Amino acid sequence: MTTLDKCEGVIFGLAIGDALGWPTEFIRLEQIKSQYGEHGIEDLPDPALYTDDTQMSLAVAEALIESGKDDLDTVMASIRKYFILWYHSPENNRAPGPTCLRGVENLEAGTGWRNSGNSDSKGCGSAMRVAPIGFLYQDQPEKLRQVAKASGICTHGHPTAIAASIGAAYLVKAALDGMDPEHMIEGLLGFTSGISEEWEAAIGKVQECLDWEEEEDALRYLGEGWVGEEAVALALYCFLRSPEDYSNVVLRAANTNGDSDSIACIAGSISGAYLGANAIPRDWKDRIEKKEYLTSIANGLNDLQRSL
Repeated sequence: MTTLDKCEGVIFGLAIGDALGWPTEFIRLEQIKSQYGEHGIEDLPDPALYTDDTQMSLAVAEALIESGKDDLDTVMASIRKYFILWYHSPENNRAPGPTCLRGVENLEAGTGWRNSGNSDSKGCGSAMRVAPIGFLYQDQPEKLRQVAKASGICTHGHPTAIAASIGAAYLVKAALDGMDPEHMIEGLLGFTSGISEEWEAAIGKVQECLDWEEEEDALRYLGEGWVGEEAVALALYCFLRSPEDYSNVVLRAANTNGDSDSIACIAGSISGAYLGANAIPRDWKDRIEKKEYLTSIANGLNDLQRSL
């Protein structure tokens, strides 16, 4: 599997997961089944539109490609630029999170990225957009940690949100590395040790319920994904239940209570990194909106990663 195949797996994986989860966001699982049938949503919507989760992930990717440097302030200046462009885009009409919006407003008003975020917010809006960081800095774990944290605190400054941002990026790295899924929880907790007890407790719950027979019971136990630690925990659970099947991962993630698009976006990035783009159904890749743009982002990010 080439690095480009893996990068396309990350980018298409998160976008398609996001698009699957958007119709079921805010809807209880019982309502999803009532609307879509016993197994819930089973196919990519038509049109297959993604949300602010993917839009912000692509903004991060664009910023990384443009900056192309190791200097953190240079990277964050580009992230500021692309977040502001996203904020003013006419397509920024897909239920963006209020904390993300306020953080970008602060950035545009001149507040530095270290102080623009809400220090009390641990929403998942920072964790759902870090997959490109996990790809680019796969072989530079400390740089991954540094950039994932910085990209997160410009909107979400709570320690648990910081841990979730670093953790979500690490899981993409671990998947790219081909880490045995059985070791991912241990690796994740080791990489994020000491940042947040709430985070560690949430990830510990994944280990507790991973072998439960009833997946829906496990999903309820893990939460609804509105906060960072729950969104990443739920995404990791969905991946670990079907590590060899991208479709199963994102469909399971989309058929959840709560923030289904963010859960499926994060889960899709992990699965896409682990299995590569060829594991994603071809018709889904053909139907997702702006597929040429997604391909160009993957090419640019891959070229930069190879040059580091």
